[in-house]
Amino acid sequence: MTKGRAVAWFVWMMGSIFYAYQFILRVMPNIMLDDIMQQFHIDAAVFGQYAGVYYIGYCLMHLPIGIMLDRYGPKNVMPCCILLTVLGLTPILYAENWVYPILGRAVIGMGSSAAILGVFKIVRMNFSEKYFARMLSWSVTIGLLGAIYGGGPVGTMCANLGYQAVVQIFVVLGLALAALTYFLVPAVAPEREGSVLANIKSVLTNRKVVALCLFAGFMVGPMEGFADVWASDFLKQVYGFDATVADYLPSMIFVGMCVGAPVLSFIAEKVGHYLGVIIGAGLVMFATFVALLMGALTVSSITLGFLCVGVCCAYQILAIYKASTYVPERLAGLTTAVANMIIMSFGYGFHSVIGLVVNAYGGVHEAQSFTYGISVVPITLGIGVLGFFILSLQETNTKGDLA
Repeated sequence: MTKGRAVAWFVWMMGSIFYAYQFILRVMPNIMLDDIMQQFHIDAAVFGQYAGVYYIGYCLMHLPIGIMLDRYGPKNVMPCCILLTVLGLTPILYAENWVYPILGRAVIGMGSSAAILGVFKIVRMNFSEKYFARMLSWSVTIGLLGAIYGGGPVGTMCANLGYQAVVQIFVVLGLALAALTYFLVPAVAPEREGSVLANIKSVLTNRKVVALCLFAGFMVGPMEGFADVWASDFLKQVYGFDATVADYLPSMIFVGMCVGAPVLSFIAEKVGHYLGVIIGAGLVMFATFVALLMGALTVSSITLGFLCVGVCCAYQILAIYKASTYVPERLAGLTTAVANMIIMSFGYGFHSVIGLVVNAYGGVHEAQSFTYGISVVPITLGIGVLGFFILSLQETNTKGDLA
């Protein structure tokens, strides 16, 4: 391997590690729900706002960070964003007023947006365009290992060390990662071509891009609405599982996505029908959540079901890539940032709505409240699948007219 190629792979790995780190921070509330609610004396609706505000910060910073990555490169932008995630952790340790953890959670989201956008940028800088979906899928696989270790193992650490000690550990890890990224990632020449506002307008007024992203957003419920925060307590209340089982089972969704990221990309490349693969993934997730909400599954069937859901959650990679094919090549990088921004913004809506429904039907100690709350997920999956089916029909008709 040449020196230049080795550097490219190293930079890609650093971006992927940051993606894994921010994923751990994203799913931490799932494990620390009871501790945080007791410390700050809040209910499920307020906790849902806390979990969801991450996505507000995450999405608001997408365009600014995407532009800064183009202008200044990953070396200058990513370490600053890693430090933002560290800063966002500190209110949990020192604050007494609930407003500061809320703000901190938003700051974590702001810094975290540079992880996936940094990976987008690094892949496009260092690898051929035809390998974009494949390299992105492997980055997601590495990142999701962080989500897996943000589940059961972090829960075990919290039980043994206390959740504040675990937060302190991740503060130190974040500082180390920021330093390594700054000193080891090489600088690149900045890009200053074209009008930023004109490019953004061109992407946001592309109806096919916006429609695809909205439908993809309706399908993120299994990952962003369920696995990130509400899964453990749902399994405790509805299925009566103990904390160890309830904390580990949601990790199977992330394990499945680790496998699904490269597998779905490979399948879509072979069959040449990205929208069809997305529709199939949505139908599998819909069927699994309907069965889950019926309350008749066993530990074994839930494990298998969550693995399948995880594989299907990788549809997001296909959707982001597909969106980038609807624009000229010079706008592909910006389009991936916009697509991810729109899709991820649905995370706030899922957490807020689920929290409100859970609170309205009795709170976090009632099984019925979780059944009603999580029912939001299959409903929105149905909307997303229907939308992609319409897009697929339109694409087929367009090809037929051209023929």
